[in-house]
Amino acid sequence: MTETIETVCFDLDDTLCTYSRGGDEVLAAAFDRAGVSQCWDIDAYYDRYRDYLGDSTDIRDLRRRCFGDLTVAAGEDRAIGEAVADAFAEVRAQESVEPLPGARRVVDQLGEEYRLGLITNGPPGMQRTKLEAIGLADRFETIVCAGYDAPAKPSAEPFDLALERLESTPDRAVYVGNSLASDVAGASAAGLRSVWIPATDSVPEKPTPAPEHTLESLEELVTPPW
Repeated sequence: MTETIETVCFDLDDTLCTYSRGGDEVLAAAFDRAGVSQCWDIDAYYDRYRDYLGDSTDIRDLRRRCFGDLTVAAGEDRAIGEAVADAFAEVRAQESVEPLPGARRVVDQLGEEYRLGLITNGPPGMQRTKLEAIGLADRFETIVCAGYDAPAKPSAEPFDLALERLESTPDRAVYVGNSLASDVAGASAAGLRSVWIPATDSVPEKPTPAPEHTLESLEELVTPPW
């Protein structure tokens, strides 16, 4: 018999909010500001950044480590990558985040019926700043910054920690996120049901791992599918 859902946890980036300027544009601007030719693309960073979460003191340190390694791999000096990382931070700091359509309405509505948590890969200070910017800083009973409070998603540990704090169990919880590799896989590893809201229109016919529910937009959560 299926247990009744009592807890809903969310991802943050590209699930509840997004930057007003894409990472590829910010990276190109950072290379330009650093005065060097671009030698790797934003996908290389997205593919690697999780490897640095556990050893980095903050997001600026993480980028300097990662950008440095990517630049060395491209045959350039590490100092160039570190300069691009600093420029990236300067450009990104000028960009505001914005809530995705329906974010506040969905969170507020679900908060009337369920206990809410946030499980996000990223530094605590940066992620809380985003929540404040989109008006959701006080909506969650617990916030787990995976990679800092616990290993990064898709590890099951940040999900376990959030549910422990919320006094809930996996069979009574659902997780909402945009990433198959981090969100759906992590929720599955921890035993939670998953709601997948792809951040792009490129959706595989048979997503792996398979989410329990796939929605086209966050706004569809006003009528929960579970």
